[in-house]
Amino acid sequence: MKPALQLKLGQSLTLTPQLRQAIRLLQLSSMELEAEITEAIESNPLLERPEEAEPDAAASHDSPAEERSDAATGDEAEDYPLDTPDWDLEDYGSRANAPGSEGDEERENTLADTGQDLHDHLLWQLNLTPMSPRDHAIAAALIDAIGEDGYLGETLDALRDGLHPDLIVELDEIEAVLHRIQRFDPLGVGARSLSECLLVQLSPSDTTDVVVLARRLAQEHLEPLAKLGPERLAAQLGVDTDTMNEAVQLLRSLDPRPGSAYGSAPPDYITPDAYVTRHQDTWQVRLGPGCRPRLGINRHYESLIGVAGKSDTAYLRGQLQEARWLIKSLETRADTVLRVAQCIVRHQSGFLDYGPEAMRPLVLREVAEELELHESTISRVTTRKYLHTPRGTFEFKHFFSSSLATADGGSASSTAIQAMIRRLIEQENPRKPLSDASLVKELEREGVTVARRTVAKYREAMGLASSNERQRLE
Repeated sequence: MKPALQLKLGQSLTLTPQLRQAIRLLQLSSMELEAEITEAIESNPLLERPEEAEPDAAASHDSPAEERSDAATGDEAEDYPLDTPDWDLEDYGSRANAPGSEGDEERENTLADTGQDLHDHLLWQLNLTPMSPRDHAIAAALIDAIGEDGYLGETLDALRDGLHPDLIVELDEIEAVLHRIQRFDPLGVGARSLSECLLVQLSPSDTTDVVVLARRLAQEHLEPLAKLGPERLAAQLGVDTDTMNEAVQLLRSLDPRPGSAYGSAPPDYITPDAYVTRHQDTWQVRLGPGCRPRLGINRHYESLIGVAGKSDTAYLRGQLQEARWLIKSLETRADTVLRVAQCIVRHQSGFLDYGPEAMRPLVLREVAEELELHESTISRVTTRKYLHTPRGTFEFKHFFSSSLATADGGSASSTAIQAMIRRLIEQENPRKPLSDASLVKELEREGVTVARRTVAKYREAMGLASSNERQRLE
């Protein structure tokens, strides 16, 4: 075969180092970006931060927008009230540990300061409790099986099998050690059921009528109490109504989730990338100080280029080029984030004005077409970027949702439908909660056509229980 040369014309996409850097910076969160910049400044002598602080940087967090955000957050809390103090086994724990109760609030603040989780707290008490090495090993296995809510997550049979063959134990031994752990702080930890948790917290030595009845209710009649109510159950059991009410109040004062006050992980802190404020009846967007970092070129090292030796000059030229690329990429990233945030605010101004039910359907493609960017670029911008609004701080992706058809031929956002479902459930009669089928009919009355299985999916995604589990006393 005779060799020959041929010329062909074609187009291909090549990712230059500058483009790779811009893409990588675009998908970083604000904290990751700060770490990236710090590393770049430490490794590149041509990069530096200007000494003078940005004029608006200090005021960005203490601006009137921040105050308006706090006020709006309070209004939002009125739109979504906390559960009323009804007897509800499902919501019982959230009320028992609700902020505002003096003892629980002080306890949670103390735990937050120490950063100690439930397992560490229990192991600390275990090490201070005199036990034989055998019982200590059993107790350590039990503590390891306790979940974040304070309940034992495994059966005693499974724990016994887990200790084998290092330790051969009987179920009675595990049960005895478990009873000792249940007396640790918080009282009732390691319980296997709500009934057992409440019984541990009720003093066995108190034989007054109220405590005896409370123990009887916790052991045998929790579900009938939730379904019938104190008065009907008192009549059914032949108990005085006043004694029944006092026993119910005693049960309500107990903690059904003893481990809920202990955090298993430190909280995550969010720095907004953009802020939304209202100015003369229009919504305006500005970037946070961390989204547009100020970087400059070190003029001293720049002046050494051409004066220093050949190898040093080549090194400084390379570092200068990298510094300019980084500054340019950061400017491009900031402009792109700002444009996307402004586009989101334009489309979702109804949410800012009226709340979640006014959220309109929005997909990445719409924003990409409007800004003349690739859809993958919009996806990178909306990931781990946060927008601070008067209604709270949300990830950019929160404002994107699919659409569902309405009765008038229009469309509704899935986020708005979830807000409507939450509102209907919060306004329902607690004695006769709305089933998924009833929620479908209520939504149809408001002009939204949605299938029952879709309602069930949205309800479960929001962590709302079924109608049977939501039933509670008035």
